[in-house]
Amino acid sequence: MLGELAQSRDRGEADRARAILLTLSGWSGPRIAEAFGVAENTVRLWRMAFMREGVAALRTSPPRGPAPVKAVRALEVAAEVLSVPVADRSNWTLPRLSDEIERRSGVRLSRSRLSVVLRKKGAFRWRRPRHTLKGRQDADAVDRGGLRRKLLKAQAEAGDIVLLFGDESEALTHPYLAHVWARRGADLRVPAPGQAAKVAMLGVLDWTRRELIVHTSRTKRSTDFIALLQEIDRLYGPRPGTATKPTVLVLDNGPIHTSTATTAALAARAHWLSIEWLPKYAPELNDIEGVWRDLKRHQLAHQTFTTADDLDQGIHHAVAELNRERMRHPLISPRIAA
Repeated sequence: MLGELAQSRDRGEADRARAILLTLSGWSGPRIAEAFGVAENTVRLWRMAFMREGVAALRTSPPRGPAPVKAVRALEVAAEVLSVPVADRSNWTLPRLSDEIERRSGVRLSRSRLSVVLRKKGAFRWRRPRHTLKGRQDADAVDRGGLRRKLLKAQAEAGDIVLLFGDESEALTHPYLAHVWARRGADLRVPAPGQAAKVAMLGVLDWTRRELIVHTSRTKRSTDFIALLQEIDRLYGPRPGTATKPTVLVLDNGPIHTSTATTAALAARAHWLSIEWLPKYAPELNDIEGVWRDLKRHQLAHQTFTTADDLDQGIHHAVAELNRERMRHPLISPRIAA
């Protein structure tokens, strides 16, 4: 019961249950108070209530007084208009939603009150939608691509092939902002002076070793991709007197991957390097996408670089740090946990 209550959406319930769990695991009152940002006496009251009445004492009591009729009616209207898919619908800001609620139900709530009702009573949040490419995908091609990816991974795990996932990304001299652990009320502003410069990152992920290999450039052209292929030559290409393991490079159909110069460069390596082309609009099938995200959220987050040269050096340092962290437990923890 305590474990379930610790996962409650009600912040108060969850904090009280976690405090009791930490008490049972040996944490002191002052340590719990510091972790939750409350007074030590508050932790003592939580413990005493739990000792008297058990888990029930940790639950949030329903508010006293008459039922919130206005809130109930407002939520009925809000649930109806906000249940429509966000694509091509009206953008329901608080003023617009308040007007619509009044038009449909005759109930008028202020913007501040409506915000409280939506968040605390209706479990609604002010969120930002994300783009999706699923409407442009060929579902059958994506299914086949996903199956082929599984087969390639099985071959790589067995040691029959080297499996590489290739793609490009970009980094900025301005800092990336990411979620962090911090004290409540702490000032989390990060300076971002000047105009942002950009550095292109062309990389491959060695899937078995969980290692990211990156070539940086001020441009993102076929010549830059060919420079990355030369780095792949150095690491995985044929060597005199040594058996070469077949290498499979997973790529999308981006212009620099299908240009005349790149096609010729890939053809020259066809005796040991084969290409697995991903279906269009299916970045979720490319494992390097998650690694780019980790690199920016963890290694490059909150860092401001003065020049593009500083950023270039910072990228290679960040890649080295990322590889060290991922290789500690290569099969158990391929992603970085927050």
